[in-house]
Amino acid sequence: MGEVAPDLLGCTLLHDGVGGVVVEVERYQEDDPASHSFGGPRPRAAVMFGPPGRAYVYRSYGVHWCLNVVCEGVGRGAAVLLRALRPTEGLEVMRARRGPVPDRLLCAGPGRLTQALGITGAENGASLLDGPLRLLPASEPVEVVIGPRIGITQAVDKPWRFGVAGSRWVSRPFPRGA
Repeated sequence: MGEVAPDLLGCTLLHDGVGGVVVEVERYQEDDPASHSFGGPRPRAAVMFGPPGRAYVYRSYGVHWCLNVVCEGVGRGAAVLLRALRPTEGLEVMRARRGPVPDRLLCAGPGRLTQALGITGAENGASLLDGPLRLLPASEPVEVVIGPRIGITQAVDKPWRFGVAGSRWVSRPFPRGA
């Protein structure tokens, strides 16, 4: 699981041909009190318990959809939250969905990302390998920076937020020295 999160950086995420390059992610796992899988399977997070390569999509605070990549075998609750993309495909569609915002903010944050790509709860459990929602391998290696996760209240000290070094597309800058 530890290797999956940074390995997603540089991959391309597309939903019906709209998307971009993953530039920021956060790791969550079953023994992590900030994870929806903490304490075992429940209906909301059942998808997190496998199989890997599926989308775990949930509503955050009843407002925004968030997209995660399930990344452990069946029975182990782990996923990686996709926090930001560098938009590359379908920019006009993204702009129409997001309204008048700078391109840098089209997919900078988990809620913005799903809104720009048109991802909703309908994609929960969908394969990321062979459907309209696809995660494609990175075409080249990226330099990774590491920092604490953001937007949570438990286990905030875990250095499980990963980003592409120097990317202007991340949701929030990484701490200096990260």
